[in-house]
Amino acid sequence: MPKAKGKTRRQKFGYNVNRKRLNRNARRKAAPRIECSHIRHAWDHTKSVRQNLAEMGLAMDPNKAVPLRKKKVKAMEVDTEERPRDLVRKPYVVNDLEAEASLPEKKGNTLSRDLIDYVRYMVENHGEDYKAMARDEKNYYQDTPKQIRNKINVYKRFYPTEWQAFIDSLQTKLWSCPRKS
Repeated sequence: MPKAKGKTRRQKFGYNVNRKRLNRNARRKAAPRIECSHIRHAWDHTKSVRQNLAEMGLAMDPNKAVPLRKKKVKAMEVDTEERPRDLVRKPYVVNDLEAEASLPEKKGNTLSRDLIDYVRYMVENHGEDYKAMARDEKNYYQDTPKQIRNKINVYKRFYPTEWQAFIDSLQTKLWSCPRKS
């Protein structure tokens, strides 16, 4: 749909805007966000990526950081010259990264509360009879006996201590009250 005539205004040049600062801020905003907090806090925006990583003691290119020696060509002693190592001005970044990497990994895999309750209910009422579990009215998803067995095995694998305590409590219930026949 065309605009009404005379309603658009011509853009005027802003003389009082600092273009250098505007472009620098735009470049900074366009740069990707660094996920690692240790590296992000030590980052210097005035330096290049290679310079920043060298100051932190990190490698820009892992192939150049740890060179592979070729087996066929033997270098003469004159040719092998140690190049000067870059000065590490921010060693705390590498130390923090190593400390974070040495921490034990958190166990992120858990089962849903519904699945745990489902497995406990089935084992409590049917024991090891997977066919009876498949016919149970609480089997909403119509799992087959093998699927139910696999779910129980997953629960055993994820929570072995909780499973053992549950089985022990079932054994004490069986011995304390006789079953009705």
